[in-house]
Amino acid sequence: MPKIEDHPQRYALVNELHARPFPALAVPSHAVYVAIKEPERAVSRDRAADIAHLLALLDRHGCAHPQPGATHYSTAIGRHSLKWESHTEFVTYSAFGTGLSARAFDPDEADVFPEDWLANAPGSRLVSALIRVEEMPADEADMLAKLEEWFVPESIAISRVVDGAAVIAGDFHIDPAGHMRFAVFIRKGAEGRRVGRIVQRLCEVETYRAMSMLGLMRARDLGVEINRLDAQLSTLIAGMTATDRPPEVALQTLLQIAAELENLSVQSGFRFAATGAYEAIVNQRIAVMREERVNGRQTFGEFMMRRYDPAMRTVKSVEARLQAMAARATRAAELLRTRVDVERSAQNQHLLESMDARADLQLRLQTTVEGLSVVAISYYAVNLLAYIVYPLTESAGLSKGMTLALLAPLVILGVWGMVRRIRKKFH
Repeated sequence: MPKIEDHPQRYALVNELHARPFPALAVPSHAVYVAIKEPERAVSRDRAADIAHLLALLDRHGCAHPQPGATHYSTAIGRHSLKWESHTEFVTYSAFGTGLSARAFDPDEADVFPEDWLANAPGSRLVSALIRVEEMPADEADMLAKLEEWFVPESIAISRVVDGAAVIAGDFHIDPAGHMRFAVFIRKGAEGRRVGRIVQRLCEVETYRAMSMLGLMRARDLGVEINRLDAQLSTLIAGMTATDRPPEVALQTLLQIAAELENLSVQSGFRFAATGAYEAIVNQRIAVMREERVNGRQTFGEFMMRRYDPAMRTVKSVEARLQAMAARATRAAELLRTRVDVERSAQNQHLLESMDARADLQLRLQTTVEGLSVVAISYYAVNLLAYIVYPLTESAGLSKGMTLALLAPLVILGVWGMVRRIRKKFH
C-alpha cells in the first residue's frame, strides 16, 4: 500500500516549537544581552543585513555559519556561548559565560560584543543588559545588602520566583556604561535549564517592555496632531447648522479632516497593535515566574503596575481617541451629505417648477401662434379658392366681394378644423 503523503510544512511546523530552547547555565555565571532595532519607519528588518552582521561576529572567532534563512543560531565564541535570534522588528544577541568578575556588573563583561562591531549594526541598540547569576546566600540579609549596594533603592524590584528557586532583582535604570542590570540569586541545587529559563525571561521582559514603550513615544507625537484636528472637528460640527456657510464648503473641510485622521491611523496602526502584543508578552512573562514578595519589597509585577501600566493605558487612550474622532468625522460627513442632498432636492424641485412654468408659457405661445396661423392660412386659402370659383360665381351674377364673403367663413372653419385635428394627432 502507498504511504500517506505528509504536508510539506509538517516537520517545519513541529520544529518551530523547539526552535528556541532555553540555555543551560551554571552557577555562578553572567549574561550579556543586546537587542538591535532598525529605525521606526522600518516595519520589517533587512534579513540579509542581520545575517551579515552576525557573520562578522562569528568570523572574528572562526565559528561556523548558520544555515541559509535561519532565524536563530547558537554557538560558542571564545569563553562564551552565543545565542542569536531574529524577530519581526529586532534581533537579539545573548552571550553566556561562566564565573563572575570581582566587580559586580563590570562593564568589561560586555566586551564580548566589541564596540566597533556594535557600531556597524544595521540599526540602533534598544536594549543592553548585564545579568549576574550567583548562588543564593544562606543569610537573606546578606543578599539584600548586596542588592541595596548595586541598585537604586527607590525603584528596586525584588521577587522570589519559580516556587522559591531563585530571587531576581533590578531597578530598570541604565548605568553609566549604558547597560540595564539584573541580579539572579539561585537556590543551591537548581537545575541549569531552570536557571536559563529565568535569565531568558528577564531578557524578554526588558526587551518587550522597551518595544512596547515605543508606542508611548508614538502616542505622544500624535497628541499634538490629534488636539489640532479635534479643535477643527468640534468647530466644524458646532457650525453645521449655520445657514451662512454653504454645506458643500463644510463637507470639503470635513473630508480633509477625515483624510488626515485616516492617515494618522494608518501610520500608527502597526505600532499600536505591536504595543498591545508586546504588553501582553511582558505580563505573561512576569506571570509565569510566579512571584513572591521578599522582605516587603515591591515585585516586578507591582513595579510594572505602577510605572509601566500607565504608559500602556496612555497608548490605548490615544488609539481609542483616534478611532472615536474618525467615527465622529464619518457621522458628521453623513449628516452634511444628507443636508447637501436635501438642499439639492429642493433646488431640483424649484428647477422643475420653473421648467413647468416655461412649458406652460410655451404652450400658450404655441396656441397663440396656431390662432395666427389659422388666420394667415385662411387668408391665402380664400384668395386661391376665389380664383378657382370666381368664373362660376360670375355667371351666377355674384360679385368678387360677395364670393370672398361667402368663401371666408367656410375656409376659416376648414383650416381651424384641420389645425385642431393635427394638434390632437400629435398629442
